[in-house]
Amino acid sequence: MDIRYSTGPEDVKRYTTEELRKEFLIERLYQPDQVNAVYSHVDRMVVLGILPVTKTLPIDQGIDVWKNFGTQYFLERREAGTFNLGGPGVIEADGVKYELDFQDCLYITKETKSVTFSSKDPQNPARFYLVSAPAHKVCKTTFISIKDANKRPCGDEAASNKRVINQFIHPDVLETCQLSMGLTQLAPGSVWNSMPAHTHERRMEIYTYFNLPEGNVVFHMMGQPTQTRHLVMQNFDAVISPSWSIHCGCGTSNYTFIWAMGGENQAFDDMDNISVPDMR
Repeated sequence: MDIRYSTGPEDVKRYTTEELRKEFLIERLYQPDQVNAVYSHVDRMVVLGILPVTKTLPIDQGIDVWKNFGTQYFLERREAGTFNLGGPGVIEADGVKYELDFQDCLYITKETKSVTFSSKDPQNPARFYLVSAPAHKVCKTTFISIKDANKRPCGDEAASNKRVINQFIHPDVLETCQLSMGLTQLAPGSVWNSMPAHTHERRMEIYTYFNLPEGNVVFHMMGQPTQTRHLVMQNFDAVISPSWSIHCGCGTSNYTFIWAMGGENQAFDDMDNISVPDMR
């Protein structure tokens, strides 16, 4: 498990490209038959990349749960949301099996003791992206397909940001403790997300970008509104966004991304909007 400690905005002003990438960018999450994890001290969020090919993988494979969390099992005091970004796969949570196709989601509640991940076809393996947040109450483990997500179309072609926000783990869809997650799909010809930009001091956010055609990248914008920085991101990269930072991107093609939030509330529209001319 890679551990990332919190970094303040004053330090980030002086970071080189290499230092910025080391602190916030998450690369190479998916390795065959491995569970790779990044623990962020920003609101204690955990990101997992799980790529089962020939094996069934437990959620805590390779993770010292007691050392990292002080608990007996991974979700003893946590909840999690998982998206399948690959071929058909199966998640088994405390003996119940859930089949996930591409872009389907499973919310897994606190106090779920056993969670395993497998693929139906080793030639087309599932690719599970998981984000976990601390939780203080038990909710209900729930499967949400892409077709059942709460859809919010927004943007337009003239601004190159026509997109659909699919809300999966969200108060309008199901009850959770603090975790919110969704998937935003950009239309062909659109490349911008979340512009005009915003911050939300009450929550942090993690993005992962995918569905990028080969040879394309996303320029992820971050930093304070008047101290902006950028990270060049590849397909399946993820990025940690502290509460003080903007978080938006512009691609060399259209793409899809998953957002995950945790913090003081779950109000989707609770954000501090920034006027584009005021950015620096």
